[in-house]
Amino acid sequence: MPNDLDIGIHDLSFSTTEFVLPHTVLAEHNGTDIGKYHVGIGQRSLSVPAADEDIVTMAAAAAAPVVARNGSDQIRTVVFATESSVDQAKSAGVYVHALLGLPPAARVVELKQACYGATAALQFGIGLVHRDPTQRVLVIASDVSRYDLDSPAEATQGAAAVAMLVGANPGLVRVEAPSGLFTADVMDFWRPNYRDTALVDGEGSIIAYLQAVEGVWKDYERQGGRPLEEFRAFCYHQPFTKMAYKAHRHLLSLCGGDTDKGAIERAIGLTTAYNAEVGNSYTASLYLGLAALLDQADDLNDEAVGFLSYGSGSVAEFFTGTVVPGYREHLRTAANREAIDRRTPLAYAEYRELHQRSLPTDGGEHLTPAQTTGPFRLAGIRDHKRRYEPR
Repeated sequence: MPNDLDIGIHDLSFSTTEFVLPHTVLAEHNGTDIGKYHVGIGQRSLSVPAADEDIVTMAAAAAAPVVARNGSDQIRTVVFATESSVDQAKSAGVYVHALLGLPPAARVVELKQACYGATAALQFGIGLVHRDPTQRVLVIASDVSRYDLDSPAEATQGAAAVAMLVGANPGLVRVEAPSGLFTADVMDFWRPNYRDTALVDGEGSIIAYLQAVEGVWKDYERQGGRPLEEFRAFCYHQPFTKMAYKAHRHLLSLCGGDTDKGAIERAIGLTTAYNAEVGNSYTASLYLGLAALLDQADDLNDEAVGFLSYGSGSVAEFFTGTVVPGYREHLRTAANREAIDRRTPLAYAEYRELHQRSLPTDGGEHLTPAQTTGPFRLAGIRDHKRRYEPR
């Protein structure tokens, strides 16, 4: 059931942070059996931003290779999805627009709805390309997941950014109609304006996620979507990788499908590789799963992939993408692996110091330590204004 005009993801690139905290280090600190992390939640490490690193620097680092490969002449819209916004008024995407030297004839906006925001941005972009197929839309998802130190959620932290170029005749994934949609007013995860770290009801969030799985699939069926057996693989939002397994098992049970462990592993196992090492990257998480799937699967030409995007609070969407023949020519497998492997491991005390660090709020001039080796950095603040610089 493709659209009349093939539109979807033409290019995809991601970045993560300068530092990494292995879960073995966290387990040693708090006396937790490492199996609780490696097996229980399916996580091996979590990305930690440097002092001069944030959602803007990660976003620019993710998007720069996309612009370098494809040019910027056709990019008239940048949509930045995040729940880690650095300003209550100005879009973080405006900083990225400047760092990348994009044309001034462009619209730049920021979208927010917990971890669902990037899917809203993707659908927004598809709509714009439908209106004018000569345009391309740069969709960026960038987040830093932070919880209180020594809290149950601490082990699920992470950080990453994904940049996607949306356009006609895409090189990677053609996005199909229809979508299944679901919204429910629940307080499973939230971060009030006066807090730097999120609040989460862990058990309640799992229940809300599974409720959303059921809701989006039922609506997808009502909209005339594909039957379950047509999908080769499924990408889920991964607050921790074992949540994808829980969600897919729930979907299979709902549809009377095979819930055998091997069948579930074949459907989603490859999608968890990057998230297991990066941690929860909120809006970027689902599309890190797509990157991992495309990089590792043997052959996905013309295969249907199901996408389930969930954002606490809650909003969810299920949609289909068909992998475009010849997609391997557009992959960035080596660069994706390098983004993860280049991180410097932290001792627990170093991680704790970075976690507790915050920018001054007095409006003075404050320079940030030069810790990151990436292409962009947060140089400091002056008069309450963030200053970014390329290397």
